[in-house]
Amino acid sequence: MSAIPGEVDTDRQPPMTVPLRHFLVGLGLLVAGGAVGVLDAVGTLSGLSGLAHVHLLLAGWVCVTIMGAMVQFVPVWSNVALHSRRLATAQLWLVAAGVAGMAASFATGAVGWVHAFGGLALLGFWTFVYNVGRTLLGARPWDVTERHFALALAFFAVVPAMGFALAMDYSVLFLADSPVSRVRLTAAHATLAVFGAVLTTVLGALYQLATMFTQTELHGVDTHLQRFEEVGYPAGVLALATGRLLGSAPLARVGGLLVAVALGGFAVVLARRLVETSVERTPMLSRYAVAAVAMAAWAVLTGRAWLADPLAPSALFGGGPVHLLVFGVVGFVVLGTLYHVVPFIVWVHRYSDLLGYEQVPMIDDLYDDRLAAADFACIALGTAGLLAASALDLPATVTAGSGALATVGFALFAANLLVVVREHSPRPLRGVLVSRLGEGGAVTDDPDDAPATTEDTAP
Repeated sequence: MSAIPGEVDTDRQPPMTVPLRHFLVGLGLLVAGGAVGVLDAVGTLSGLSGLAHVHLLLAGWVCVTIMGAMVQFVPVWSNVALHSRRLATAQLWLVAAGVAGMAASFATGAVGWVHAFGGLALLGFWTFVYNVGRTLLGARPWDVTERHFALALAFFAVVPAMGFALAMDYSVLFLADSPVSRVRLTAAHATLAVFGAVLTTVLGALYQLATMFTQTELHGVDTHLQRFEEVGYPAGVLALATGRLLGSAPLARVGGLLVAVALGGFAVVLARRLVETSVERTPMLSRYAVAAVAMAAWAVLTGRAWLADPLAPSALFGGGPVHLLVFGVVGFVVLGTLYHVVPFIVWVHRYSDLLGYEQVPMIDDLYDDRLAAADFACIALGTAGLLAASALDLPATVTAGSGALATVGFALFAANLLVVVREHSPRPLRGVLVSRLGEGGAVTDDPDDAPATTEDTAP
C-alpha cells in the first residue's frame, strides 16, 4: 500500500476543499458528458449535441480537473504558497457555469447564448491562468514539470479567447468577412486546446507522478527522449496549429510529425517506468499502463495520417478514432491520477496527524477495490467498443451501447471517489462543495480551511 511520498511538502497545499471541489464538479461534468454522448449516438438530442459532448468532457471534466490539480500540486511541488484561494474558488464556478451553459446551448440549438456562457468560461480560465501563473513565478528554478505547466498556462490563456471568438460568430457573423475562415479557426482552437493546454499538462504531471509512484528514475534513453519532447513537442503543437490556421499543409505536416514522434517517445518513457517498477499495482498504475499503450498506438496511426493530410477534418485529433486519444490517453491518465490524488488529499487532512498515535488506513485503503476493478472493466470495454465502432463503421447501436458501458464505468468511478470523501473526509460532502467566495474555502470552522491571509489572497 502507498504512503505519502517523501519528496513533496504538504504544508504548502491549499485547504482540502479547494482542489476537492474542482474534482467533484469535474466528476459531475464527466457523467453529464457521457450521458450526452449516448443520447447523441441514438439521435435523441437536437442541435449541436456533438459539441456539447466534447465541451463537457474536455473543457469541463478534463480542464476543471487540471485546474484543481494545479491548484493543489503547484504549491506542493514548487514549495510556494498558492497566490489566492479566493481566485481558486472563483475560477471553478465561472468555468463550471460557462461550460455547462455552453453545453446546454449547443444541445438545444440555442447557439445565440453560447457567447454569453463562453464569456463566463473565458473569465474563469483567465482567472486560473493568473492565479497559478503568479504562484509559479515564486518558484525558481523550474523543473521539467513546472516548465510544462508554465507552457500549458500560456495555451490556457489563448484557447478560451479563440473559443470566445467562435462563440461570438454564432451571433455576429464576422468570420465570414475575415481572412481566417471559421473552419480554420476551429481547427487551430481544437489543436491548441487538446495538444497544447491538455496534453502539455498531462506530460508535465506524468514526469513527476510516473517516477514518484513507480519509485524509478529517468535514465538512459529516457533522458534523450525527454530532451526531444521538451523542445519538439511545443514547437510541433505551434506549427500544427499555425499550419491549420493558415491552411498550410507543409507547416502543419512538420508540426504534426513532431507532435506524433514526441508523444510516441513519451509513451516509451512511461512504459519503461511501469516495467521497471517493483511497487504493488494500484488503480493509478493500471490506468497509466493503458494510457502508455494507447499513446503509442495513437502516435503510430497519427504519424501516418498527418503525413498524408494534416488538414483533413477526419485527422483533426490524429489518426484512428478520436476516442483513442480522448479516452485511451487523456481519460485513463486523469482517472488514474484521481484514484491517488483524491484519497491523498483526504488522507493528509484526516489521518496524517494521527500517525504514531493510533492505527490509520493507508491511502489506497480509502477506496473500494471492487468498484475500482468494475469501473476499469466498464471503461476499458466501453472504450474498446467505441474504437471498434468508429474504425469498422459499425451500427449506431454499437456506439450507443459502448458509450453507455463507458458511462456506467464513469459513474462507478465517481461513486467510488464520492464515498472516499463522504466516509473519510473531516468535512461533510456539502462542506466541500458549498463555499463563500470571500473566504475562498468551504463554509466551515476547520482551521485548515480558514480564510487565507491578505498576502496569500491579494490579486
